Amino acid sequence: MSANGWFQIALFFAMVLVLTKPIGSFLVRVFNRERTLLDPVLVPVEKLIYRVTGVFADKEMRWTEYGFAMLLFSGVSLVLLYLIERTQAWLPLNPEHLGNVAPDLAWNTAISFTTNTNWQSYVPESTMSYFTQMAGLAYHNFTSAAVGIALAIALIRGIARKESDTIGNFWVDLTRGLLWVLLPACLVLSLVLVSQGVIQNFKPYAKAQLVEAQTITTTGADGKSTTQTIREQKIPLGPVASQEAIKELGTNGGGFFNANSAHPFENPTPLTNLLEMLMIFAIPAGLTATLGAMTGSRLHGWAVFGAMAVMFLTAVSLLYVLEAHGNPLLKGADQQVSAMHSGGNMEGKEVRFGIANSALFATVTTDTSCGAVNTMHDSLTPLGGMIPLVNILLGEVVFGGVGSGLYGMIVFVIITVFLAGLMVGRTPEYLGKKIEAYDVKMAMLSILIFPITVLCFTAIATVSSVGVAGISNPGPHGFTQILYAYTSAAGNNGSGFAGISANSHWYNITLGVAMILGRFFGVIPVLALAGNLARKKAVPESAGTFPVTTPLFALLLTATVVIVGALTFFPALSLGPVLEHLLMNAGKAF
Repeated sequence: MSANGWFQIALFFAMVLVLTKPIGSFLVRVFNRERTLLDPVLVPVEKLIYRVTGVFADKEMRWTEYGFAMLLFSGVSLVLLYLIERTQAWLPLNPEHLGNVAPDLAWNTAISFTTNTNWQSYVPESTMSYFTQMAGLAYHNFTSAAVGIALAIALIRGIARKESDTIGNFWVDLTRGLLWVLLPACLVLSLVLVSQGVIQNFKPYAKAQLVEAQTITTTGADGKSTTQTIREQKIPLGPVASQEAIKELGTNGGGFFNANSAHPFENPTPLTNLLEMLMIFAIPAGLTATLGAMTGSRLHGWAVFGAMAVMFLTAVSLLYVLEAHGNPLLKGADQQVSAMHSGGNMEGKEVRFGIANSALFATVTTDTSCGAVNTMHDSLTPLGGMIPLVNILLGEVVFGGVGSGLYGMIVFVIITVFLAGLMVGRTPEYLGKKIEAYDVKMAMLSILIFPITVLCFTAIATVSSVGVAGISNPGPHGFTQILYAYTSAAGNNGSGFAGISANSHWYNITLGVAMILGRFFGVIPVLALAGNLARKKAVPESAGTFPVTTPLFALLLTATVVIVGALTFFPALSLGPVLEHLLMNAGKAF
């Protein structure tokens, strides 16, 4: 650890804090259809889109209509991506003549990008053509993020409205999220990334002559050995910057290259590293200010932000400390920080980022549902690797994904208010709405889908030969690889303990199912909650109303999130990273 490392973490959080209110205020103007500086250019485009698609912008939807439109759009988009993958060999922009993607992998990838997960069971540069990356994957990076924002705005409207049967128009919210928020921001950010060295081209892969030829011997399925001499290396290129911007801003996370944001063509400098982390947090943090402004309780928005900030700062501090202390099994190795050495556990990390920025990026990407990585999570120390895992297990509500983080946190707000009501013996209230049995049931249903999905699939994979066949390490570390994979899938995060070989029929199919359950089965109760809240009458505050604008509320909300996660997943964590840590201190590694 070093003062410089702590300073960089503090600087990042300060910049997020500064960006939160202006981004939140802009989102309010966009979705309230108030005037913005972009209107002269974008309003005619918006009207043309509605005219061509037959959308009646002034017709609002009930929550059931809103949910059906969201599912229909996502389902059609999923099928289109699957077809692109299965036919990419005959489509343009394929200079490396890559073949069609296998059916099970195409299924997994189509679901992954539709659900904003971006789990990648493949090596992108040797699997996906430029056309598939752009027209398929990058398209879904935009639309899945816009869907998440739309769902969050719909829930906020449900909280803010009184005696209303509608929560907005999905097609309008989707269109405005794309036109006013994601596309303009990514256009500017892509150019900034290009200026820093992130590549953007359509050239065939470059070839470089090796200084020394390499002899490689491989053994085929028939048991015969083949020896070949390699004299040149292929260097993948492509339209990276345009995908990198939305990958981070939309909390998608799928890399153009297998090394993701550890690759110098995606993340070449400390400045791009900082910028990419800010992009990941920008909209999720801004939406807390949007919540406060649209509900007329700005202090409530800041209370929610405060709860998220406490959990984020705790996680990044723990991860930094754990990684800076290094691995006790490397006796005699210099793991102390110095002017010439980052110190600590540098396995799987980029030297140009060091311990602090690796720990910060790992926390940022798992507090949100991004999943982009600049360090390999599988190489973290046992307890260090547990921090990103716990971040996801908490429900991806610590700022969370674009839109999904906020509506996930509001679900916990409902539970927190309910618990507070039980403590004082009164009917719980939330911003002038009575919280009744139906609301609590929908909130709990949304929360329970995630742990049921994670634990059931993990248990089955752990005791089945097809599940265990994918792990690269025995014992508790192998168990953690499986647990992390299903946690990442159901939490729509997409990062992984990369030692697991997930490109198999078993993992491609089951992880795809987990992604669907985590995204769509979890959001339907949220929309039902929004519709029910919108229909309620406003009730005046009384002496018994529990305030949701105070530090006490933020503390209680934090405790609710942590306790639910701890009680649900503590046994699984004990069998994985906790046990591995104890065995490591006893001198055993996996």
